[in-house]
Amino acid sequence: MAKILEGPAMKLFNKWGIPVPNYVVIMDPNRLSQLGEANKWLRESKLVVKAHEAIGGRFKLGLVKIGLTLDEAIEASREMIGTKIGTAEVRQVIVAEMLEHDEEYYFSIIGNKDGSELLLSKKGGIDIEDNWGTVKRMFIELDENPSIERLTELAVEAGFEGEIAERVAKISSRLILCFDNEDAQSIEINPLVIRKSDMRFAALDAVMNVDWDARFRHADWDFKPVSEIGRPFTEAEQQIMDIDSRIKGSVKFVEVPGGEVALLTAGGGASVFYADAVVARGGTIANYAEYSGDPADWAVEALTETICRLPNIKHIIVGGAIANFTDVKATFSGIINGFRESKSKGYMENVKIWVRRGGPNEAQGLAAIRKLQEEGFDIHVYDRSMPMTDIVDMAMKS
Repeated sequence: MAKILEGPAMKLFNKWGIPVPNYVVIMDPNRLSQLGEANKWLRESKLVVKAHEAIGGRFKLGLVKIGLTLDEAIEASREMIGTKIGTAEVRQVIVAEMLEHDEEYYFSIIGNKDGSELLLSKKGGIDIEDNWGTVKRMFIELDENPSIERLTELAVEAGFEGEIAERVAKISSRLILCFDNEDAQSIEINPLVIRKSDMRFAALDAVMNVDWDARFRHADWDFKPVSEIGRPFTEAEQQIMDIDSRIKGSVKFVEVPGGEVALLTAGGGASVFYADAVVARGGTIANYAEYSGDPADWAVEALTETICRLPNIKHIIVGGAIANFTDVKATFSGIINGFRESKSKGYMENVKIWVRRGGPNEAQGLAAIRKLQEEGFDIHVYDRSMPMTDIVDMAMKS
């Protein structure tokens, strides 16, 4: 799953007939001044400036400014770009036409293994959580295309009346088309409004997650996914994401600057388990990583080399529970090759390696990785009889 920002999501809405206000995305406030010379709506409309980042609750954080002239929008952009919120930094803003409206509505669609669920409410906006009881739902089976009549019934159930209910049904139908045809996994419009100028609907905000592995089907996807950790993906993270999209199984990697303990762990549960164990014992992690689902050895090798290049690491923990079907010997072949290649490039100086693993072909895999001791690696290898977090204790005390 990959999250995309509001601007790219609105572009997809336009494609499928869901109206949006005029908008531009900028990284340089001076660019907004230039765009104002060429776009009448920027000069003559009241404007909204919002941080164009994966940050929740932007309005409550002061990252949304409304009712601005073009000059005021330029100044708001200058103030907003560079602002830090926790680990996040605002690098770009979206400037949109401010649309006068009365009520605000909530629309979303969420995928699951059996199909999807459409949600509607007449009480959208920043306080939707306080009005969650007003949300009405419709389950949509895989390959099902709900009729306008059925969607109108849902709209009426949600409190929409007459012609508005019928128009809500049509927007819902377009939202479903967008969801299905863009390989989306979830879409949220909050709020959807009726603008006073022409009484047309418009989506004022958008949150969208797509299946990034499906991008080969979408030649018009000119955007990149955004990180949910408050910063853009690093080059190394993007490289592992690309590998992950091309293999059976999975490899994952997220950098955590400043840590001394690198994690090369098997499975999402073990990855979180080891990260918690390191932090609980006063250590600092340099990354989150996992390999699971019996990935190819070359993919595990690439993940290993990426982890070995992390700066200032003192320990690498190769941890995991007892695998059901991931071949320990095969994946350890990739890890071993990654260690060897990294050491040949000077990346393993004074780094201690701690291994604990069980699963298919574990004896052969552990024997093979243990032989790295003969090549000068400071490596400590244990099988399934060693409690999982004991290698963390040993690393922290060494």
